[in-house]
Amino acid sequence: MAYPQTLGPILSRLSAGALLLLTACSGPPDRPQAVGREYLAFTDPQRPAWTGPGQRPVGTTLWYPAAEGSREEPWRLGIFQAGWSAPGAQPASSADKLPLIVLSHGTGGAALQLSWLAEALAAHGFLVAAVNHHGNTAAEDAYQPQGFMLWWERSLDLSQALDQLLADARWGPRIDPARIGVAGFSLGGYTALSVSGAVTDRGLWEDCCLQNTSDPSCVPPPEAGVSREDLAKLAESDAATQASLARSGESFRDERIRAAFVLAPVLASALDADSLSAIRIPIRLVVGSQDQQAVPATNAVPLAEQIPGAELQVLDGVAHYTFLARCSLRGRIFVKTLCKDPSGVDRATIHEQTAADALAFFLRALAPIDG
Repeated sequence: MAYPQTLGPILSRLSAGALLLLTACSGPPDRPQAVGREYLAFTDPQRPAWTGPGQRPVGTTLWYPAAEGSREEPWRLGIFQAGWSAPGAQPASSADKLPLIVLSHGTGGAALQLSWLAEALAAHGFLVAAVNHHGNTAAEDAYQPQGFMLWWERSLDLSQALDQLLADARWGPRIDPARIGVAGFSLGGYTALSVSGAVTDRGLWEDCCLQNTSDPSCVPPPEAGVSREDLAKLAESDAATQASLARSGESFRDERIRAAFVLAPVLASALDADSLSAIRIPIRLVVGSQDQQAVPATNAVPLAEQIPGAELQVLDGVAHYTFLARCSLRGRIFVKTLCKDPSGVDRATIHEQTAADALAFFLRALAPIDG
């Protein structure tokens, strides 16, 4: 869950020229359809931004099947190589409406870090919409402490993005509202479970953290710049924080979500057991056996036991950050915590296998209903 150092500077430190020199030369991947990419600057009119005036940003990157002949380009930012896509390409023409997957990144991260999953789904006929969660994303100029500690707000981000996509004049008519799923990584895995019906109980989490002070989910990451005690003080003076804390125990189930693919979920100790046992949509959980952030024994394993019919895949030798986008040479040399995988683990291979797993799951779980 926790990134070991601030990602914002890492993402912006390298010049464009340096990135080109440090990234291995390669061409676009061989796949059944070109992938387009578009950024949608959504906002939530019902929630304020954490700082300053204005509505809460719900910036969303959309990947989609692109028209034949679309020219894909490499997408690189900082140390991350976010695959290949065609910015602003025309969508492929289709008589059929397409399934949609909403996607949630890990804490402190950004949509681009899961581009490997989004592209694989889009190349096979899906629309994929990934939100940059306000206050908790390196896509913004600065982190905000609330973004790291008020996790349930992310669930509302996904529902808001879904509202606006369905209402969008260009994209709404292309979406099959009966075939909508969710996927998420790390804190995004928690978010995916939340919109699937899991309810947060902060008291459970606090009790667990009193007994397991070393649990990664109990310690705010360094880039948050805040402690749990600091958040308590913030709650005394900040109206938006107070309002968020008051709704933390609500259900954020979005009935439009029909299936969830959950990568390395965290905060299982914060989820109400009765709400987990009441989930009735297909859930697939995937985690690495060497994950030291989303420890399987205290997260994915008990979740799989409590959610009816949930599927669990434990990938041998895989660590937490293996699920992030591939890194440049500089990243592999200087940011080893995020970019270096355990011996014998090839990140590109794990991405390919996991994306194929997600595709098979969603094709099965979101199959068109005849009639």
